[in-house]
Parts: sequence; C-alpha cells; structure tokens
Amino acid sequence: MAAPLKKVSLTIFQRFFRTETLGGVVLLAFGLAALFIANSPLAEAYNHLWEIRLMLKINDHQLSLTLHEWINDGLMAMFFLLVGLEIKRELLAGELSSARQAALPIACAIGGMVVPALIYLVFNLRGPGAHGWGIPMATDIAFALGALNLIAPQAPIGAKVLLTALAIVDDMGAVLVISLFYSEAVVWSALSGATVTLLVLIGFNLMGIRRLWPYLLVGVVLWYFVHASGVHATIAGVALAFTIPTRSRINAGEFSREARSLLDQFDRTETGDLVVLTSKGQQEAVFAFERASEGVTAPVLRLEHALHNFSAFIVMPLFAFANAGVKIDLSLQQSEIGFGILAGLLLGKPLGIMIAALIAVKTGIAKLPQAVNWRSLLGYGLLSGIGFTMSLFIAMLAFDDTALVNAAKRGIIVGSLLAGVAGAVMLRTGRALNDAK
Repeated sequence: MAAPLKKVSLTIFQRFFRTETLGGVVLLAFGLAALFIANSPLAEAYNHLWEIRLMLKINDHQLSLTLHEWINDGLMAMFFLLVGLEIKRELLAGELSSARQAALPIACAIGGMVVPALIYLVFNLRGPGAHGWGIPMATDIAFALGALNLIAPQAPIGAKVLLTALAIVDDMGAVLVISLFYSEAVVWSALSGATVTLLVLIGFNLMGIRRLWPYLLVGVVLWYFVHASGVHATIAGVALAFTIPTRSRINAGEFSREARSLLDQFDRTETGDLVVLTSKGQQEAVFAFERASEGVTAPVLRLEHALHNFSAFIVMPLFAFANAGVKIDLSLQQSEIGFGILAGLLLGKPLGIMIAALIAVKTGIAKLPQAVNWRSLLGYGLLSGIGFTMSLFIAMLAFDDTALVNAAKRGIIVGSLLAGVAGAVMLRTGRALNDAK
C-alpha cells in the first residue's frame, strides 16, 4: 500500500504546484498592470478608485471601508484562511508532521526571516523606516514556485517540496509578526467578543459538526470582532482555519466498501441506453456516491480545495492590482527603506537560509533532500527572496506615510525581481555544469 499512497500524495502536491505556478503568472500580470497604470495618465483615476467607500449595514450596525481596505482587510482574510489551512495540513500530515521532515524547512525559514530583518535594520535602525523590519522577511509562495517551474521545470520533487514547506513555515512566521508587531492598539471589548466567537467555533469542532457553513458563518462574525479589536483582521482567517475539523465521517475502508457496492448498483441498474437520466437506480447510486465522497473527505481538505483557485486567481491578483501601483522615479527620498528591503530580499534571504541549513545539516538534525546540493539550495534560497505579496501586505501595515509606503514598494519590486533573476542564473548554471559532467 505504501507505493499507491505515495503516488496519491505526489499527485496532490503536483496539482498544488501547478495551481501556484499559474497563479504566479496571473499575479505577475496584475502587478505589472498596476505598475503600468500608476505611471500612465490614468494614475489619478487609479488612485481614486481605491478610495471609494463601501458600506455594509445590518440593522443599527454599519461597517464603512474604502475599496482598498475591503481588499486588504476582507479579501485577504480569505487568503490567510487558506494559509492557515495549508499550515494545519502540513503540521498534521505533510512535510512538517514529523521532527525529522520539518527540521530543514523550519531551520531555513527561521534563518531566512531573521537575517533579512537584521540587514534591513542596518539601513534603518534609527530612521523613520525602522518599523518596516518585517517587510523583507516574507516569501511569496506563488511567485517562488512559479519562477521555479519556469526556470527549472525538471527540478527534483524534493526541492519543490522543500521550497513549499519553507514558504509555508515562512507564512507562519509572517502571521506571528503581523499579530504581535503590526496590529493597532487593542480594543479589549471587541477582543473579548472575538474570543467568545472563537470558543463557539472550537465548540463546533468538539461537537463533531463537519458541515462547513456554520464555521464560515460564525467566521464572518469572528472577522468583524477581530477587525474592531485593532488586531489585524486577516488573523481571523488563520484562527478560523485551526478550528476546521480534520476528521471525516467515514474512514477509507468504509468508503472503499461503500463505493464498490454503489458501483455494482450503478452497473446493475443500467437500462440499456447508457443514459443515467432514464435510470432511477443509477441516479440514486450517483447521489449516494457523492455523499460518500463528501463523508470521506475531511472538512479541512474540502475547504482548502474550494479556496485554492479563488485565492490564486481572484484574491491575490486583486491585492496585487490594488497595491503594486507605484510611481517609478529616480527619487532618493527614503532610499534607505528601499535599499534595506532590496538587500534583505536579495542577500539576506539566501544568506540566512544557507547558514541555517548548514548548521542543521552539520549538527545532524536534518539532511538535504535527494538530488539537492548546496549550489542548488542557494538557487532556491535566492528564489525565496521573491517576497511580493506578503511583503507588500506588511509594508501597508508598517507605514502610514505614502512616501514611506512607496519607497518600500520600490524596494520590494526591485528586490524580488533581482532575487528571481539571480535564482534563475544560479539554477541554470548549476544544471549546465551537471550536464557537462
């Protein structure tokens, strides 16, 4: 049974990898579109678009946010819900489910967060940009995997899994950084409401409720309370993810027996014209099979599957389009912020990853994946310096001043681009050297 299970696991990962790759291409297109418009005669209309206010009113309660805030606080909460689901799955059954498997990506992620932050602070320790130290810590998983697929489509599966696990641990770090350092003054009454709501969600889980709609409905209430509390609203998405059940109604053996019985029923009730519409028995078998399939699929997987394409092709491109627009100029205003981010992404990320990996491997707590050597690991470390989405998100939280935000955006865009190019050169030349041997 080990081989078929491994094959299924790889198929799931490969489907995830393809989605992230295509999502990265769409993300790039929307980011470039935002850059083009922000530097065109349409720039003023582009900037005014995001300031349009939209109000949600229920009885005497109302929530009025700009379109920009609805995207960054509302839609991005769904992205963070997906991040939370991916983290939960990895912790329970993925590359982070055992200490041996998790050691290398965790070590690399920690090194890849700490060193870029320190390099950034070298440039900005006492200036107005000091609060932005979290910006170069993040890796954009869609861009990184998309770049890897374009640069090295034949990269070993171990390398792709390592880069994915590293980025997911990186996301965990980003969530902690946002919740601890980039939230506003806490409104305790609203935070109490969020706590009670979270306890209700945990109660749903303990009671064995496996339908998703109660969790999502109460999750909206949780988002409202978290938003009102001063803690950034996207944290509600991660909190909700960790309450979604992982247990299924029936196990694999029960599903297998039921599925075979239903397929037999389907064959027996064939009317001869091969049209399901004319066979009530086949219709009943098909509907029962759907119920059985839902019963064997854990709610956490159902929700992750439902959100994946929506996040990759709607949420993240919209976020990029709303936030990547920055005026390209040669101004050196607040240049220390841009240079700090650029150095953090281009130098700090690969340096931190390599140092941490070297320590983990030499001490024996981890080992490099099969077919991954130190040169190729440096290439993957450079690709992890593509910090686009999460770096932009943290920049918006770190700074209120437009000049500081724009300086950060320039550093993110240039740093991510150079990290991607450097990673491509490293992986391409490494492959050419291997082919020449």
